Amino acid sequence: MALALFPIVNPLGMAPIFLNYTGDLDDPTTARLARRVAFNAFVLTTASLIIGPFALKFFGLSLAAVRVAGGLVLAYAGWRLLNQGQEDTKHRAPAASTEVVMGGAFYPLTLPLTVGPGSIAVMVTLGSSLPYGSSTVLLEAIGAIVGVAITCVLIYLCYSRAERILKRLGASGVNVLLRLSAFILLCIGVQIALEGYGALFPMHP
Repeated sequence: MALALFPIVNPLGMAPIFLNYTGDLDDPTTARLARRVAFNAFVLTTASLIIGPFALKFFGLSLAAVRVAGGLVLAYAGWRLLNQGQEDTKHRAPAASTEVVMGGAFYPLTLPLTVGPGSIAVMVTLGSSLPYGSSTVLLEAIGAIVGVAITCVLIYLCYSRAERILKRLGASGVNVLLRLSAFILLCIGVQIALEGYGALFPMHP
């Protein structure tokens, strides 16, 4: 679960954007903001995992349709990130008050920058794959939530230490990291969309 969600959430790739948003805040405030974003991400992804499958039934949506839509969103996001310039990561945001920055902990920092439509679609897909009615469903659900928790801890670590991480990587390292993450995201999106398409239109020999 953690390995499946990590490339989509991509905390390392999002670290430059998080750092740009925080501006010139002191380290304790930046760490507090990172902690709040990580907590929000945990709540949002866990809710998508548990409640998402029931929401599909309520709205009459198929899992295959969610896979196609989520895959296309992921592929589009990866393609845009793969082809964008570096201007967004070169310029820091002007100083803002602590209240203003903390007010953006959920929107836009958690949703959609950290946990976007693609992440939600993946969690709904995984939630729908849980063997409800089986004796192992509780164990698998706990394992999935633990995986989500691990990913959210990584979000906190990457965001709270964003400035130190990016300084060590340098401009070239940040660019390589962004491009590689974008390509992985694009591939994951294509794979999810293809699986959904195959479920909607199965090919018969």
